[in-house]
Amino acid sequence: MRRDFFQVIPLLILTLLFGPNGWPAVAQDGETSLPYLQTDHREVNRAFRIAVGDLMGNVGTHQSGLLEEPELVILAGLDYGRPWTRDASINAWSGASLMMPGIARDTLISVLTRDQGKVRIGGQYWDAIVWVTGAWHHYLCTGDKEFLALALEATANSLAYFEQTEFDAETGLFRGPGWSDGVAAYPGIYGDSGGSSAILDWPRHHPDKASKPGYGIPMKALSTNCLYYNAYRTAGNMAAELGRPADATWKRKAAALKAAINQRLWMENKGWYRFFIGPFGDCEDQEGSGHAYALLFGIADRKRTEAIFQSLHVTPAGLPCGWPTCPRYESADGQSFGRHSGTVWPQIQGLWAEAAARRNRAKIFAHELFRLARHAVRDNQFAEIYHPLTGEIYGGMQEAGQRGIVLWNATSRQTWAATAFLRMVLYGLAGMRMQTDGIGFEPCMPEGVTRLELGNLIYRGAKLSVTVSGAGPRVVSMTANDKTITNAFISNDKMGRDSMKIEIRLGSR
Repeated sequence: MRRDFFQVIPLLILTLLFGPNGWPAVAQDGETSLPYLQTDHREVNRAFRIAVGDLMGNVGTHQSGLLEEPELVILAGLDYGRPWTRDASINAWSGASLMMPGIARDTLISVLTRDQGKVRIGGQYWDAIVWVTGAWHHYLCTGDKEFLALALEATANSLAYFEQTEFDAETGLFRGPGWSDGVAAYPGIYGDSGGSSAILDWPRHHPDKASKPGYGIPMKALSTNCLYYNAYRTAGNMAAELGRPADATWKRKAAALKAAINQRLWMENKGWYRFFIGPFGDCEDQEGSGHAYALLFGIADRKRTEAIFQSLHVTPAGLPCGWPTCPRYESADGQSFGRHSGTVWPQIQGLWAEAAARRNRAKIFAHELFRLARHAVRDNQFAEIYHPLTGEIYGGMQEAGQRGIVLWNATSRQTWAATAFLRMVLYGLAGMRMQTDGIGFEPCMPEGVTRLELGNLIYRGAKLSVTVSGAGPRVVSMTANDKTITNAFISNDKMGRDSMKIEIRLGSR
């Protein structure tokens, strides 16, 4: 009976989205579309279909934030009943805005809040700022300036709020944890939240050590500060697109923050960035998402980029969320890992894979692409977390109140795990580069994939399809609706209203 229930629910959702006859239905004010992929790699093809199914199956009705009534939104996963700020943002950024733009928009709106009449980003305080990157990418995909105006308001207000509450002038960095809301990511004193699994409980159990002003967690982490840097840059871009004057300090603050990250967190002797610094000691462990952000946002220069690709530890199952695992989770057989340290989280794999693809690191990109595809095909789903050595679904070890340290479950059909694979296809294999005035293409086709057909994407109201063939790091020829394109770039004013068929051939010259 339980199995039948969970088989029926996704079908009901698909019927709601696409109508009883299977044709795409209008979702709010934007169309929803099922993309298709065909390559000469069977596992990649099958994994893509699973990813689309997991994403579509996690659409549900919800009302929160600035939504005035219940709307279709993207839930965090099969085991969740609501969207989360970081999930909503990364899912939009990872491809949802090219498949279900109206739903992606409403999901982003559902995590905004109004504080004393001002619109701000809601969610966990330190990583709420990832919303800015997701919102900007949504605009690049849709051209929705009404949404962009709201996004600029939320961004400006949130930056001002966090400057007042969490910016540390002494180091030039923002306070707050790294990518994880669980204590399993953090060694030492930060792993003690009174037995709680939540890092947000740390100040309550250490009131004498909590930082003031702000929430109270005094560490300054790599991923969080990379996201603040990109938020400053993005705020200026938002204002420019709207024809509004930008805050004159944003550009200066972005430059200063980038300099502080490279000065305070970079370790020349190791070739990677510290996880965090703070009053109770610095952590030199590697943080996966932070390094991906440093590469994607251009914080790491060419020399640092080369060092990162050479130095970071990558496990058989993919780039781990952090390395090594915290000592309290280690076991004699070497098979035990913290839920948020040592394990492989697909959304981080997706970010890292895109960073590698953008620099033609085809072997690094291929490792993440093919491992994640293999896991999804084996399990017929994209799970939340994987064991770094075996690749099996694995929830990891973490504190659980009076039970002490226990093995947690990995949740099922996690949305940002599925969209991580979509990201690998869209921005890796197809090499799509969203810009304010159009789309550039820099495909990265690793050994094992020589042909790609990707279609039924929604870009600014038009249906987009892309075909890539050949081998090599460069685009040697490209056509758009059979017209020759010389610079691997399609401007928005050349984009057809109904459809655009792009054909790309790769080579070595």
